[in-house]
Amino acid sequence: MSTSAHLTVSTASFEAARQVAILPHGHRSRRLHGHSFNATVFAELRRGWGGIPGSEVSALGARLRECIAPLDYSLLNDHLETPTDENLARWIYQRLGTPGIARVAIQSTAVHGVDLDRDRLAHVWRRYRFQSAHRLPYVPAGHKCGRMHGHGFEVIIHANQDLGTRPISIDYDHLDDLWAPLHFDLNYRCLNEIGGLENPTSEVIAAWIWRRLKPQLPELSWVTVYETASCGANFDGSEYRIWKEFSFDSATSLAHAPETDPRSQIHGHTYTLRLHMQAPLDREMGWTIDFGDVKQIFDPIFKALDHQPLRELQGIHDGDTGSLAAWIFAQAHPKLPVLSRIDLYETPGCGTLLAESLDGPCMPV
Repeated sequence: MSTSAHLTVSTASFEAARQVAILPHGHRSRRLHGHSFNATVFAELRRGWGGIPGSEVSALGARLRECIAPLDYSLLNDHLETPTDENLARWIYQRLGTPGIARVAIQSTAVHGVDLDRDRLAHVWRRYRFQSAHRLPYVPAGHKCGRMHGHGFEVIIHANQDLGTRPISIDYDHLDDLWAPLHFDLNYRCLNEIGGLENPTSEVIAAWIWRRLKPQLPELSWVTVYETASCGANFDGSEYRIWKEFSFDSATSLAHAPETDPRSQIHGHTYTLRLHMQAPLDREMGWTIDFGDVKQIFDPIFKALDHQPLRELQGIHDGDTGSLAAWIFAQAHPKLPVLSRIDLYETPGCGTLLAESLDGPCMPV
């Protein structure tokens, strides 16, 4: 498999107030209120776009900050007639003036936002949490997940509002109403005792939620389940994708930066790396691949990255996230053939995405 999408990703924030008058009378968002917004842009850029090779992330970030500057500490109704999250994302896309835009996302709180996908369809999403115990009954003897344990699970419901016939976009409150009975069934429970969750892997939980929501929410596009903060699964009704997240602290520099540019000097980041794997479900085990196996297989590569000077890695071309993500993919894919996507961020929401396709949801910042 070769990656067909190499995207530069940048995120910028702004503070703004708004009123959304198209909502029903009495709705809290009809009143004047404010948010700390995150705007994220994914773009396919040629190497060296906007400056020196390897500087694409910072160049895209500068363009994004310039674009949203009029929104910062403003009343959004002065810029958009109806300043919903979706309309904000479309406003940024139209005004950014950047080639190769693949996605634009707006996150208005930690628990909800909207993504515009590659076809400019808007997926509204809302994050929920439940506290439950479980064990995996079919794992090998001695596997830690075979013991009864628990998690603070998180679930993100994604809905493609452009598929619906609603006069306005899907309201977050509507998703809350649909989630409420599932929360009642899942929260403070042992998942193994719930019908259909006798083997409650992240993949099985995501499919269980999908089957219960889809009849009531035809616009449902994905269900995302976080088993922990660093691993989970996506399900779109037919295919599963899991991810495992790593953090490493390393030094780097940009080979083509002039001496007057501080990025030419040795500096460092706390990197966030997500490996995404897509594979058929193992019906007996209830998973696509064991998270523990992913961690074990990737461990030698992780050790080559963590607390290391990245420019000294054999075969790496430069110290930017694009070069580093390509190096990680080249090292990991032969050992993890199901690897389908890599997200690598040098700061929150700023880095590189490599993928064989752009199908699937964005991950909130």
